Amino acid sequence: MNIAHLLREQAFERAQAVAIKGGRRAKGRSITFAGLEESVARAVTLLAESGLKKGDAVLVFVPLSIELYVALSALFRLGLIAMFVDPSAGRERLEQCCRLYPPKGLIASSKAHLLRIVSPAMRAIPVKFVVWGRLPGAIPWARADRLPLENAVARCGEEHPALLTFTSGSTGLPKAAVRTHSFLSAQYRALAKNLELRAGETDLTTQPIFALANLASGLTSLLPDADLRRPDRIDAEAVVAQIERERLDRVSASPAFLERVLDYAESRRLRFPRLGKILTGGAPVFPGLLERLQALAPRADIIAVYGSTEAEPIAHVSLKEISPRDREAMCRGRGLLAGPPIPDIELRIIRDSWGEAIPHQGEAPFAERCLPQGQVGEIVVSGRHVLHGYLHGRGDEENKFDVGKTRWHRTGDAGYLDERGRLWLLGRCSARIEDEHGTLYPFALECAAHSQATLHRVAAVLDRGVRTLVVEPKKGVPVDTEGLLNALAWAELSGVRVIDRMPVDRRHNAKVDYAALRRVLSQR
Repeated sequence: MNIAHLLREQAFERAQAVAIKGGRRAKGRSITFAGLEESVARAVTLLAESGLKKGDAVLVFVPLSIELYVALSALFRLGLIAMFVDPSAGRERLEQCCRLYPPKGLIASSKAHLLRIVSPAMRAIPVKFVVWGRLPGAIPWARADRLPLENAVARCGEEHPALLTFTSGSTGLPKAAVRTHSFLSAQYRALAKNLELRAGETDLTTQPIFALANLASGLTSLLPDADLRRPDRIDAEAVVAQIERERLDRVSASPAFLERVLDYAESRRLRFPRLGKILTGGAPVFPGLLERLQALAPRADIIAVYGSTEAEPIAHVSLKEISPRDREAMCRGRGLLAGPPIPDIELRIIRDSWGEAIPHQGEAPFAERCLPQGQVGEIVVSGRHVLHGYLHGRGDEENKFDVGKTRWHRTGDAGYLDERGRLWLLGRCSARIEDEHGTLYPFALECAAHSQATLHRVAAVLDRGVRTLVVEPKKGVPVDTEGLLNALAWAELSGVRVIDRMPVDRRHNAKVDYAALRRVLSQR
């Protein structure tokens, strides 16, 4: 099998429909499904002529753009492995990742090629391509435009790697998530069914994996006119101009990106009455954000999606499914409602033993470890679109365990299932607070705090041995600390600390980096 077959189907079924349009400073560029097929076939010739072989990894440093999806599709067709490393993680992380799986090729923008100056690993890559321009020692990607088409698709086994991405392990060393062709196929089917991807619609998306699913489903992907390396600092005016100019049906974007759009649109009293669906995820999605999105797009179905690199999606919930009783529960510290697990996944709540390896076991011991509805523990999942393991097994002991012949993934999140089988999130197991008052999970307090005050970001931590709520206020909005303490009396807080900027993850600019926050607090 080869995931490329799914991606090329629309070239025959919807040849003249637009596949991708827009992008940062793209000035209205677009490409049809037929045009994409032709560009991919020429890129396959370029890659094959360079000497790259099936199974070789190719490091890709190309922003969200038409060129990115031409490159990805061409790599898949040849059985090459598309390798992604977050450049903001620093030179040492790049070197570590390249040591774990040395790439044989590089496809990068001219700006990204500057990393070769400081990175021995990048300089050592034998075959280099430059997108948008020319550079010494690199083959211009535009050369493909003059080459003949190659329509063949490599035959790949189900477990043949297609995508290689890196994340941090508990030791701080990178671990590599290997997505195989069968995994991507299963993930596509889960996304298409559960997020209702419909051919002919237009979707503004900031999520690369969603854009791949759009291509396979026949949707037009509108790429935002924005620098997505920092979604919390995008030029919202340019994005809003795109939304107003294009006949969008849906938006799928990160919370930080949408908050920037909301702030701009609300300040100008704009509305988007045509939008029919807005999906957001990749970071905590609190009810206040969903309600603001509903006001912005009155007829849209507003949906929060819960998932992770290793399992996307896991669950989702629509704003219209959140009842007043649910909102009250979130205000009282019951956590963040994520909705029912999707039918394509198996989900269990087990006793929270995060930080301890779980040995291989049979069904009976596993059943004893699983908790009944209403009890809080670790969220674990299994299924065809759940990553079975990491490169060289690094990270498997921390995040995986086997029950009989079934591999389970530990999400690292705490939560519980309610009487209706819906999942409620309580935050990272590693961020739980344990003191003389008992156990407090961060989302319980953070979700409640968001419902009580107009705050940009909040975090619950144990600071100098006492429970503390750390808040980053919205610009120009004072924080009523006494009011917060009174409203959150059930949490037995010792205080509220106000800081100018909350440390967050590099990828989404939305998840609180608790370790970094503790370091910040210890220095104040």
